[in-house]
Amino acid sequence: MALPVSVLLALVMLCSRIACSLGCELPQSHDNPEIFTLLRQMGRLSILSCLKDRTDFRFPRTLVDGNQVEKTQAVAVVHEMLQQIFRLFSTSGSPSPWDETLLIKFLSGLYQQLDDLEKCLREEKKVEQSPPGSENSILAVKMYFQGISLYLKEKEYSHCAWEVVRVETRKCLLFINNLVGKLKK
Repeated sequence: MALPVSVLLALVMLCSRIACSLGCELPQSHDNPEIFTLLRQMGRLSILSCLKDRTDFRFPRTLVDGNQVEKTQAVAVVHEMLQQIFRLFSTSGSPSPWDETLLIKFLSGLYQQLDDLEKCLREEKKVEQSPPGSENSILAVKMYFQGISLYLKEKEYSHCAWEVVRVETRKCLLFINNLVGKLKK
């Protein structure tokens, strides 16, 4: 089910506030616990009741070691992951059992992070070309999320399928926070 126009309009209005200028620093907003809290609150089922639906989405192994990822590549990968999460949770087939207010707040938080990262990406592109391997990493992220989308479709967007995806999304957000944390050291 697609989000109603009024909900999308409210989302745009929430997201239209002016973001602070970041220069080229990775935004602090990725340490924001509110996103995790919202994602946790969105859960309506116990993951234990959905064990039969669990699957290995095969997180891209090339991304696991953040020590080998350059800052520009990391920003691009984080941006792509957040963009894919945003698409996943705002497309048709969105879970109707989730509280719409929580979903809008979650999407708004993702949108703000994407906006911050886009400013950083624009700044980085002025300074240098994309590092080698960046396209491969982004492609790996796209394929990973394509697998998640196919899983939801195969499971006919069931409540348990969305619960499994919600838990997987939490893992993605933890990965993003860890990557940003490593790069800030």
